[in-house]
Amino acid sequence: MPTASIKKEIPCTKEKLIEMVLDIEKYPEFVPWCLNSKIYTNIDKGKIVEITADLTIGKSFFNETYKSFVIYDKSSDSIHVTNMEGPLKHLENKWFFKQSGENSQVEFHVDFELKNKILNMFMTKTFDIGLKKIADAFEKRAIDLLKNT
Repeated sequence: MPTASIKKEIPCTKEKLIEMVLDIEKYPEFVPWCLNSKIYTNIDKGKIVEITADLTIGKSFFNETYKSFVIYDKSSDSIHVTNMEGPLKHLENKWFFKQSGENSQVEFHVDFELKNKILNMFMTKTFDIGLKKIADAFEKRAIDLLKNT
């Protein structure tokens, strides 16, 4: 099962970065291989926000949509994502945010397994490269949003 972690310093406030990560419907504008996204529910329960959303991920012949359940815990500045349905047998990713001077620090952990064993083997070999591209895309998006404010 592919597992990876990445930590990045991003030049924006923690609040802006969390807002950007939770703005799932904008992912196709900047996240590599994200073709479409849709939020079905976004429920603010005070200290916790619960979101149900679809992401369609694709490249060349591979194009799949999966539904995930997202929990944003305001008290710990963390986001926890799990798979509900789709091509993933298992998905769990966690985001942790901290303010560091004028920048924010994000720590991202992900582990997943695809139902298709052949695609899963391919993803295992290329996953670190893909994760770095995605992390860089979030950093670039934060910088672009900062310039436009």
